[in-house]
Amino acid sequence: MSVRIMIPRPRKTSPGLCFHYGDEQICFEISARRSQKSKVLIKVHPDCRIQVAAPENSSDEEVLGAVKKRGRWIWQQLRDFRAQQQHITERQYISGESHYYLGKQYMLKVLVEPEEKQRVKMLRGRLEITVREKNPERIRVLLNEWYKDRAKEVFARRLEAMLDQALWVSERPPLRVQTMQTQWGSCSPQGRITLNPHLVKAPRESIDYVILHELCHLAEHNHSERFYRLMKQVMPHWEKIKSHLDDMAAVLLNGSHSA
Repeated sequence: MSVRIMIPRPRKTSPGLCFHYGDEQICFEISARRSQKSKVLIKVHPDCRIQVAAPENSSDEEVLGAVKKRGRWIWQQLRDFRAQQQHITERQYISGESHYYLGKQYMLKVLVEPEEKQRVKMLRGRLEITVREKNPERIRVLLNEWYKDRAKEVFARRLEAMLDQALWVSERPPLRVQTMQTQWGSCSPQGRITLNPHLVKAPRESIDYVILHELCHLAEHNHSERFYRLMKQVMPHWEKIKSHLDDMAAVLLNGSHSA
């Protein structure tokens, strides 16, 4: 099992239930709540997709009424996410870009030194890359190699720390770092944990969440109620951390903040 990457991709929501707020038509998807509670839950994703979880016995009119009451809040969320998307640009690997490491932003500084060794180092709040010629692809490769090296070190330390909470794990599982397009992490049936090196760009609590998620799969290799009970036991606020990681995915994987 794995922790999927939620990458924001602007798209239209299929017109199921819709309502108007001002001049804007807002449409949303509906799913049934696992819980028997009567409350309607509303989630606005960074790609401006809206999901509503409602009790199975709710009528469309009841769901629509509940969502309309939160119309202003939904509209504000959509406005904020659209503004964020305007400030995310594809990386060009030039000086002045900001890149993440352990949840913090660092400015990229590219130094062209034809006679120097090509390297990456972190120095006084910036990532400094020395190259023999200004080649964005070479800079990208060097930076990704640096992230992978740091990831191996950080993930090994955090796995060791999380094992103190995972009392059901008797032996330290094998750990591999591998770039994945759609997953932050995975756990094989044989118990090997694989983590995405791009995860090292996220805050430490996000890294801990993904590691704990995979450690829980060593006890329960599916997303059953028992799995979620175990996750809640070792990390009570994991859903909030997961949501924050999902919201950061576009910046961590695809772009950098522009000024």
